[in-house]
Amino acid sequence: MNKKIEYPKAYVDYDDFKNLVTEVESHRNNRLISLDEFLTKSKDRNVVILDTRSNFRYERKHLKGAIHLDFTDFTQKNLQKLIPDPNTLILIYCNNNFEGDQIEFATKMYNPKNKLETQILNNRKPIMLALNIPTYLNLYGYGYKNIYELDELVNINDDRIEFEGSEVKKISSFFE
Repeated sequence: MNKKIEYPKAYVDYDDFKNLVTEVESHRNNRLISLDEFLTKSKDRNVVILDTRSNFRYERKHLKGAIHLDFTDFTQKNLQKLIPDPNTLILIYCNNNFEGDQIEFATKMYNPKNKLETQILNNRKPIMLALNIPTYLNLYGYGYKNIYELDELVNINDDRIEFEGSEVKKISSFFE
């Protein structure tokens, strides 16, 4: 006979999440910055550019100088190892900040499709699912409050930015 095992509730608290989202909303609104501001701040002392995309994508192409922690590896311990000082200025970006390379920076969005084809339903706005927002939220929740987020859609051919990674090396060696 199978005895039912009673487990405690999971370490998930939706009310904590909602409260954190409410607190972060006004904080984040004042921390959305242009590419020019992003680049200027990146030259300051005690600054990191944090890329939280998958390790695979980071290794292939990322902003020059960016450090990496896969979003799925966010824990207090991992963040403290990577960024020991919670006052460090952290600059974040994600796929949805770049256009012109849908392979390395594929836009994250859901485009609702309806079975009923009507003009109103077919004109629904896509839902943006950028990694910036959960990254910002989690950094803030782990005590890192000096966060700034790139708020522009930047063409990857913009002369002001540099990328590095295995795919960048392949392209540059092709032209040499």
